[in-house]
Amino acid sequence: MGQLKNFAFLKENLGFILVWPLLCAALAALLWGQTLSTIKEDKRLLKDSALKDAATLSRAYAQYLTRTTEQIDQISMHVKYDWENSHGHLRLEDLRQRGLFTASQFAVVSILGRDGKPITSTSTNGRWQDKALAEQFNFHRNNNSSALRVAMPETGAAEEKRLVHFTRRLEREEDAFDGIVVLSVEAAYLSTFYDEQSLGKNGLLAVLGEKNKIGTSRIGDQINDPGGQAFISELVLDADNGSLRVEGSNHFSDRQSRYVGWQNLRAYPLIAIVGLSEEELLSTHRNDWSSTRRYTIAGSVFLLLFALVASIMSARLSWRKHQAREVRDTYRLATEGTDDGFYMMNALRDLQGQIIDFQFIDCNARGAEFFGLNREELIDVKLSSLQGEAYFKVLLAIYSKAMETGFYEDEYQLSKESGLNMAWARRRLVRSGSGLAVTIQDISVKKENERELELLANHDGLTGLHNRHWLLNFLPDAISKASAGQHKLALLFIDLDGFKNVNDTQGHAAGDNMLKSVASRLQSVLRPTDNVIRLGGDEFVVILQPVERDSKPARVAERIAEAFQQPFWWAGEKHQIGASIGISMFPRDGEDSETLLKNADIAMYSVKAAGKGDYDFFRPELYARLRARFELEQALMQALEQNQFVLHYQPRVDTLSGEMASMEALVRWIHPERGLVSPAEFIPIAENTGLILRLGDMVMEKACAQIAAWKAMQLPELPVSINVSAKQFHAGKLHQKLSDCLRKYNVRADLLEVEITESSMMGEDNAIMEELAAIRALGIKLLVDDFGTGYSSLSQLQRLDMDILKIDRVFTNELDKSAEGKIFFKAIVSMAHALDMTVVAEGVESNAQLALLRELNCDEIQGYFISRPVPAEQIPALMQKLLLLPDDLSSDATLLTAA
Repeated sequence: MGQLKNFAFLKENLGFILVWPLLCAALAALLWGQTLSTIKEDKRLLKDSALKDAATLSRAYAQYLTRTTEQIDQISMHVKYDWENSHGHLRLEDLRQRGLFTASQFAVVSILGRDGKPITSTSTNGRWQDKALAEQFNFHRNNNSSALRVAMPETGAAEEKRLVHFTRRLEREEDAFDGIVVLSVEAAYLSTFYDEQSLGKNGLLAVLGEKNKIGTSRIGDQINDPGGQAFISELVLDADNGSLRVEGSNHFSDRQSRYVGWQNLRAYPLIAIVGLSEEELLSTHRNDWSSTRRYTIAGSVFLLLFALVASIMSARLSWRKHQAREVRDTYRLATEGTDDGFYMMNALRDLQGQIIDFQFIDCNARGAEFFGLNREELIDVKLSSLQGEAYFKVLLAIYSKAMETGFYEDEYQLSKESGLNMAWARRRLVRSGSGLAVTIQDISVKKENERELELLANHDGLTGLHNRHWLLNFLPDAISKASAGQHKLALLFIDLDGFKNVNDTQGHAAGDNMLKSVASRLQSVLRPTDNVIRLGGDEFVVILQPVERDSKPARVAERIAEAFQQPFWWAGEKHQIGASIGISMFPRDGEDSETLLKNADIAMYSVKAAGKGDYDFFRPELYARLRARFELEQALMQALEQNQFVLHYQPRVDTLSGEMASMEALVRWIHPERGLVSPAEFIPIAENTGLILRLGDMVMEKACAQIAAWKAMQLPELPVSINVSAKQFHAGKLHQKLSDCLRKYNVRADLLEVEITESSMMGEDNAIMEELAAIRALGIKLLVDDFGTGYSSLSQLQRLDMDILKIDRVFTNELDKSAEGKIFFKAIVSMAHALDMTVVAEGVESNAQLALLRELNCDEIQGYFISRPVPAEQIPALMQKLLLLPDDLSSDATLLTAA
């Protein structure tokens, strides 16, 4: 009999026991399939990535070669320029002794004459029988092109150092051939781009010249000869750029296959080649595959063990459930002596098997007491006889659902039809055989406590309105519903006008009574569905939803404002309290609670500022920035009317003599309360508001008046430059204003200079040309201010015929920090001198900068190294002394040049 019972148990639970081995087998198969697929895909992606990386690195290498070649190109142009301007008297040996061409990459820099023999060179050991160099010389002699040419080292050359020759044609009068300039660079220098982190230990770098001639090549740390040690056969490249896999046994000396990317340099006849070792790339893939395979095997073993353990545990669990089910049917699920009501109920079915009622077959005393009966009276009673018909249908559906699912639990509020003597109950229904075990607990006291706590937490104790806590919980949900429903939501922020006066004069009791009256009045003009919240103090919020148009919250705000026009009464006295209302709209004015509240508050304060007792919608452009801007505009207008501006003057000094050559007039605002206001703060405001025109006229007047005053003091007559904004320049008639001002103060035109920014001169407008010509006709010099930061070009400067070029402090600051900074500065100085313009360096702050500027033949300097801008009364002392002492012009500068 026991064996039959065990057999029946196994037959009943066999599916539950075997599900784990079957599931684990399926997971193992899926794991191996996914692993093999992933490894295959990873290998494909690795190859694709290698081709992309090779192409990307070749572009980066090409950019590196382009920058390197451009630097050499610029240097060759400078040497060409200096040679041709010196009429053949330039000596490269002297330049090298002065610190030029000392960079390690320059093996030799030479100039070969018309006969091909060196005239001057940075080295006495140059070999001139190089076949490649001879070809370059013949090309330049037979062609008029002055473009840079590149000659690769000859294959198998016996030189100790492989040299790449960069050459440029030299010319004399009438474009006649005058030789070539040669910059010879070690071929190895072109492969210093190599980075093991990017290219690996066996990566390839190579540079090809015309006809795919190898200039230099490198595999890993080994730099190979141009003879082709890195290559054993020529690469056939059928496009300007690209990438492909190259078989190592046919092309490379180390026989390793590579993913090769190449890129032609657009401006120069060079090809940049980068190769990534396939062996190195696949070694990572093999390691990943080995590691993944180990993990997959471990996972399969784990699944096997898990299936075995799970099957054993499932069998044991099923056996225990079988035993528990037998035991559960033999005892009650609830006992006597508890506050909970316990019932055993049997399901009554019709002929079709449908449950039509439940019958009490057992209960405890507490359970019978809930129905106002004793235990004996309740047993065998049907559930339908204790409930009203409508309520019984609800209970029957719940109890039937519990029979289907085996469990049901909830909390519910009882009606009179329930037959139970309680307000709230928690019930728990558990299927037991053909019936239910029902537990009912009276939670009426608990629910009442929760309700009271909720009232305290979410309602204002004084007015009964919702409070801030309720608002912060309700508003996010309201916003979400408005967003989902794609409709608007309005938030009205209300602050009482005059309430503080009532509170202070009548006492807090009157204030509390007034707040209650306010709450009632607000509710009287709103719909029952609208929510009114008291934030605290005399601040209230109204939430309106849904809102279709702005007119709806506007009408509500109007009704509230009108309601508050009626007085409030307290202790027989009439009090007039108004309401200032700010409105924010979702989603226009914010998409979260904090933003909507803040913006409604801002709108309310705008009403307060405008006179109170009204409403306004949030408009961000009217607040914060506009308010601060408005205050500054008003102060600026007042400053112009009250003459709160003064001029400070910053000297410009001759670089060689140290004497003051001129000075720049800089406007300063002395505010009576704020003190010195930065020009960076008020000049943009003046530009945007048009006040810059009045400010510019005032600067012009003050500068001319000061020049006349210094003249009357019989001080040296030095020019003063004034800054003219783009707006002044484009307003027209600037030359007339300048002329009138000079005449008014009897000042010579050569004592006034005008500084114009690059942006003021842009465009092809004839009015610009005419205005500049009219100013120059007065005898006033024109200065280009902050050169290099705008959009000027060489043709623009030549066309406008300016007198002085002021180089921006950005270039001066870079002068002693890098070789490029010095080269750029020298180029600007050379360009300006070629246009017959005086050059002024702005922002000079050190002896080192001064020494370099003298070396570069910069005419004048201006900056803190000489003097900060100072008031007019300090200028006479500066006029009568050298601003650069001999020590400034010698020791430090000499030391810097030698270094």
